[in-house]
Amino acid sequence: MKKIIALCSLMLLCSFAGRAQKFALIDMEYIMKNIPAYEMTNEQLSQQSKRWQNEVEALQQEAQNMYKTYQSDLVFLSAEMKTKREEAIVKKEQEAQELKRKYFGPEGELFKKRESLMKPVQDEIYTAIKEISEANNYMMVLDRASDMSIIFASPKIDISNEVLRKLGYSK
Repeated sequence: MKKIIALCSLMLLCSFAGRAQKFALIDMEYIMKNIPAYEMTNEQLSQQSKRWQNEVEALQQEAQNMYKTYQSDLVFLSAEMKTKREEAIVKKEQEAQELKRKYFGPEGELFKKRESLMKPVQDEIYTAIKEISEANNYMMVLDRASDMSIIFASPKIDISNEVLRKLGYSK
């Protein structure tokens, strides 16, 4: 009886081993850097970000100048004038903070613009990965660039160049 159970267990293990799962790796950073549309989009975002940063810095500088002027005129101002100037300075600083939040906050213009420009490129990449995975029966595809827990992986299972070829960017 023990021999039959052992034999059945061995056959069961062998059947699982025969159906081993296939894995693949990609390097999303590498793929993105080799797609010209991504690089152009990154450049556009960088230029827009600089323009918005200059706007915010101009408001902050204006608030600083108002404060310096306030400090130099402090001895000549009445209590009412001091209060008005302080309120104006605080208002200008709040404007700068609000503008910064509007442009660079979690739901800011830069985030929205990045999402709208990058989404088509990312969707195209994900579609190519899905097609390659289905054609080669990969059960899982991991991103080497974003998963820091991958210590070593054989270059044989990296399909990044295959994804680029599928997208029409030979490597």
